[in-house]
Amino acid sequence: MLQGIDVSNWQGSVDWSGHAEAGVAFAFAKATEGGDYTDKRFTRNWNGMRETWMVSGAYHFARPKGDPIEQARHFLATIRAAGGLRRGDLLALDLEDDDGLRPERVARFARRWCHFVERHGRVRPFIYTFHAFANRGNCAGLAEYPLWIAGPERPRGRPLVPRPWQDWTIHQYANSPIDRNVFHGTRKELTKLGFHPR
Repeated sequence: MLQGIDVSNWQGSVDWSGHAEAGVAFAFAKATEGGDYTDKRFTRNWNGMRETWMVSGAYHFARPKGDPIEQARHFLATIRAAGGLRRGDLLALDLEDDDGLRPERVARFARRWCHFVERHGRVRPFIYTFHAFANRGNCAGLAEYPLWIAGPERPRGRPLVPRPWQDWTIHQYANSPIDRNVFHGTRKELTKLGFHPR
């Protein structure tokens, strides 16, 4: 299994070369949240992953009360401003807050966001979520997207898989002092799920 981490501005300055030397092969960094927030450390993190030859991923924290298209545009524009996508880069939607909406509204938001990102970013995004949130129906219709499941209470590589998925792709198995993930497969298999220029 490949080892990975995920970070945001909460982690402060990340020692990318140190993580790479310790065997971290892939990483996700928070890029955006809602329609106008940009993580102030995203560009630095994006370049740090690049420089250490990690498989690089960016994620958007969903605010389902907002406009999914506006949020998807903001996400893709932020990545472009940080240097854009290269072959094998990964994208993800962090879907863990319902903003007080009913599950069908949350799921509709997520589907519209994913369709836009897939069409305009040419990458099928991962869905990052946790078991109870998905099982309430917030992820209906998202089974075609690879599942990045938060399950720190479960043994590494053995998360519970919520509806509507049959299997997991990435398991976030620890979140202290840093979020740690595993991918069940090789580097080549992981980059196959990423960006491929036409």
